[in-house]
Amino acid sequence: QLKLVESGGGLVQPGGSLRLSCTASGFSLGLDYYAVSWFRQVPGKEREGILCISAAGQDTNDRYSVKGRFTISRDSVEDAVNLEIDNLKAEDTGVYYCAAKHYCSGAVDYWGQGTQVTVSS
Repeated sequence: QLKLVESGGGLVQPGGSLRLSCTASGFSLGLDYYAVSWFRQVPGKEREGILCISAAGQDTNDRYSVKGRFTISRDSVEDAVNLEIDNLKAEDTGVYYCAAKHYCSGAVDYWGQGTQVTVSS
């Protein structure tokens, strides 16, 4: 089936860093020219956008509510889109999702199942 797969989540201590990865199953994020957004669902809050990267590899973040401590990048070798989170805080705890779109401003075509990030000492 056509889907996205997130990986890299887990239990991290406050102040730590991690890198989440998004890959496609059944299609190619690169060859099929998909933009990819990262979202998160934090307890008590609505799902919020973090960052989006275009198919050409340009960072688009001005429309998203989460700012700072996040870096998005494309890995052409692994055909993946990564999200690096630095200086993790307890409030970063939640489920992180990636979503494939034809454009960062467009509708989501495919969602991943999400990966749990828990920040706790």
